[in-house]
Amino acid sequence: MNQPWAEVIGDPIAQSKSPAIHGYWLEQLGLSGAYDRCHVAMADLPEYIALRRDNANWRGCNVTMPHKQAVLPLLDSVEPLAARIGAVNTVLRDANGRLTGFNTDAPGFMEPLAGRQFEAVTVIGAGGAARAVLAALAEAGVAWVSVQNRNHEKAAALLEEFGLPGQAYGLGEQVPIADLLVNTSALGMTGHPPLPHVLDDVADHGVVYDIVTTPLETTLLKEARMRELEAIDGLAMLIGQADIAFARFFGVKPPRDQDAALRAHILQDAPQ
Repeated sequence: MNQPWAEVIGDPIAQSKSPAIHGYWLEQLGLSGAYDRCHVAMADLPEYIALRRDNANWRGCNVTMPHKQAVLPLLDSVEPLAARIGAVNTVLRDANGRLTGFNTDAPGFMEPLAGRQFEAVTVIGAGGAARAVLAALAEAGVAWVSVQNRNHEKAAALLEEFGLPGQAYGLGEQVPIADLLVNTSALGMTGHPPLPHVLDDVADHGVVYDIVTTPLETTLLKEARMRELEAIDGLAMLIGQADIAFARFFGVKPPRDQDAALRAHILQDAPQ
C-alpha cells in the first residue's frame, strides 16, 4: 500500500467498528489514506509487529482484545498513562520504525462525562478496559468505587493498584447505590452470556454506561432507558478514543461536528 494507512487488530476482529469510523473521517476530510482491520491470533502477534515495523507507510494500529496487554513487551516505548493502566490500545510508528504504545481508552471513556462529578461508581469487569476506566476514575477523584467481577481477588487488586477507595464484589452481589454504573465486561455482548440485572443499585438520577458496541443497544441500556436513566452506549467511548488515535495516525483532527452523521454511517455499515 503506497499511501499512509493504519488498522485495528484483534481476535476476533470482524465486529470492529473502527474501520467505519476512521474511513468516514478520511473521506470527509479528503485525505489520502486508509484504515483496515486485521485478524491477528495471539501466537502471531510478535510476527505481525515485526512485519509492520518495517513498513514505512504503516502509521500504526489500534489494539483490541486480547492483545492490549500482550503487545506491551513488543514495543520500544510506552506512554506513562498506558504504562500505569498496563494496557495499550494504540500503537504509533515513527519515521525510524520505532513503536510507541498509547492508551486512548481512558480519555475516550471520560469524553461523554466531561464536566460531571460522581460520588459513587460501580464498575463491572476487571480486564483491560476496566483498567482504563479505573485509571480515569482515579484521575477524576471519585469518592467510592465498587468493582464487580467473578474473580473477587482480581477486582480487589485493581482497586488497590489504582489507589481507589472502594470494595470488590462478586457478580450479582448487592453494592452501594451508585450514580454511575459502567459495564466494562463482555457480558451482554453478542455471543456472550447476558449481564445479571444490576440496575437496582443505581440511583434514580444515575447514569448507565455500557462500553459494549455489539449490539449497540444492549439489554442493560434498554432497561436503563425504561427506568428513565441516562444511558451512554459504547459508541461514545469508541468515537472518543478514535478521535485521539486518528490525529496521531494521520496528523489532523477528525470532523467531530459530524458525530450524528458518523453514527448513522456506522449503523448503516453494521446494522444492529
